[in-house]
Amino acid sequence: MKKIGILGMQGAIEEHREKLKKLAGIEPVIVKTKEKIAEVDGLILPGGESTAMGRLLNYFNLTEPLKQSIEAGLPVWGTCAGMILLAKNIEDQDERYLSTMDITVKRNAYGSQLDSFSCEKEIPEISKDPLPLVFIRAPYITKLGQKAQAVATVDGNVVCAKQDHMLVSSFHPELTDDASFHEYFAEKFV
Repeated sequence: MKKIGILGMQGAIEEHREKLKKLAGIEPVIVKTKEKIAEVDGLILPGGESTAMGRLLNYFNLTEPLKQSIEAGLPVWGTCAGMILLAKNIEDQDERYLSTMDITVKRNAYGSQLDSFSCEKEIPEISKDPLPLVFIRAPYITKLGQKAQAVATVDGNVVCAKQDHMLVSSFHPELTDDASFHEYFAEKFV
């Protein structure tokens, strides 16, 4: 059985756990310590507040162990704030968090909470059916490094990308009834 962790600092932890519980052969694990990082086969960095999550990672001395695990090949998927945590560059912000994926992101790119929206999008790499995408104060990718590849765009903006063993999405698949993204991460990355 594959163990997929969800970083348990802040954000949509339970929503990801519930999605993973529905997948055959997957055991969800809440990760709050460096010992737990070593126990999982893959890790989800959930949506939430990237600044708060970054501070909590530092407070609990998890930034370096997590960064080292990802650099050593731990499969990781960052949703929304998780994308910001993984990005090597954040527009208009000097502070970086894990800095493992060669992307540049723009925080709150779609605007404030009031500008949050949902749409449906065909993403052939993930599913043959259109997928529901939920954007909440979402970032998007403004620049892909040499190894990073776009997986999906919305209105010309890159909202999902992959690089080696890393996946990021600026939307929240855990807030929909569809498990395609969780299945994709479990099958293709973990």
